[in-house]
Amino acid sequence: MTFLPTLKQLQYLVALHQSGHFGRAAAATFVSQSTLSAGLRELETLLGVTLVERTRRVVRFTPLGERVVAKAYTVLREADELAELAHSASKPLGGELRLGVIPTIAPFLLPRLLPRLRESYPDLKLFLREEPSGAACEALARGQLDCVLLALPWGCGDVATKRLFDDPFYLAFHPADYTDPPLRVPPEAIDTARLLLLEDGHCLKDHALAACGRPDLRADAAILGTSLHTLVQMVANRLGLTLVPKMAIDAGILLNTPVIARPVKGEHASREIALAWRSSSPRADEFALLADALVAAATDIRSAVQVASD
Repeated sequence: MTFLPTLKQLQYLVALHQSGHFGRAAAATFVSQSTLSAGLRELETLLGVTLVERTRRVVRFTPLGERVVAKAYTVLREADELAELAHSASKPLGGELRLGVIPTIAPFLLPRLLPRLRESYPDLKLFLREEPSGAACEALARGQLDCVLLALPWGCGDVATKRLFDDPFYLAFHPADYTDPPLRVPPEAIDTARLLLLEDGHCLKDHALAACGRPDLRADAAILGTSLHTLVQMVANRLGLTLVPKMAIDAGILLNTPVIARPVKGEHASREIALAWRSSSPRADEFALLADALVAAATDIRSAVQVASD
């Protein structure tokens, strides 16, 4: 008779892999540290191998342990999808949903978007996780997220996507640094030597360089910022210029600054906002419904902003 690992044992293993610490892994799985340690030893005994090297200071997975935990992520994700299959047949958008959102979308869209979602789907329990595109897509693949709100183009693995809307880029600059700016800025008019960009890991950096017609450009570390708000403050202090998406401008990121913005014209002068989910997810119809709700809410927001600016 073959004895198989339990889902609980695999959950312990994954939690330890994510945290690298027995105490934090125990807290994440709502058990005592002794219970978690015993569960992992039972798993190792069952498999007849050592998965984790234990020292006082370091938790280190063995090479085989790394392979086993990678498979554990898949097993747990598919177990979640089994439960989701039954749930999605009952009431769409009526339970828990773990949504990842990238940092160049979250602070500008969510404050206006969430109240509308809550009104339309009062039974939806939305858990948000803000992180860069790469980390969000990895969490999606591992089953830690159900779907991700991100900007394309971006390689996110085996996912299905639904386009929501385009988000045009604006060139943001200090008026003293750009005399007689055109109403629409051509890419060739952007001084890439003074261009301030987000640090590596943010898809907006790649999208901004593409909008400038310079996807091959590699920025020096001295001109990288950690957030759009930081970049705008750098521009306000005449340290350079940057590209800002329209949703950030509509949300008021330039308020109380001397910074001026002009739309960029060109083939790649916008990013595509989309909702992505695993191609294998049984909740695809539910996520498509969520995407429609996001489109409707974003349309209402843009209309309200347009009326306010007229």
